[in-house]
Amino acid sequence: MKGYSRKAAVAAYKERKVEAGIYAIRCTSSDQVWVGSAPDLATIQNRIWFTLRQGSDPHRSLQEAWITHGSDAFSFEIVEKMDDQDDPIYIRHSALKKQHAEWVVKLSGIRI
Repeated sequence: MKGYSRKAAVAAYKERKVEAGIYAIRCTSSDQVWVGSAPDLATIQNRIWFTLRQGSDPHRSLQEAWITHGSDAFSFEIVEKMDDQDDPIYIRHSALKKQHAEWVVKLSGIRI
C-alpha cells in the first residue's frame, strides 16, 4: 500500500465497531466443545487457528484434539454478541466473564 491508501486503511480499521462476545469451537470427530470469550470477535478465530497450526495453543486439550483430528474437523461459531459497547471496560469485562461461565455450562463445554 502506498501513502494515502495505507492511511485510509488504518483509519478505517481504527473506526470499525468492535463487538465482544462468546464463541464456541467444535470438533465434529470427538464431539468436544471449547467455549471462550473475546473482547473483539472479529479477530479471535484467526488468532486461535494460527496458534493451533503453529502447535502453540495454550489450551492443551484443544491443541491435542487439533493434532489428532486435523483442522477439517473443527468449526468456529459465535454464540453470543454482547450489547452495550459504550459501558466502561470493567463493566463490559464483568458481563463477558459471567456470560462465558453460563455458556460453558449450557454447552457442556471446556472453558478456554
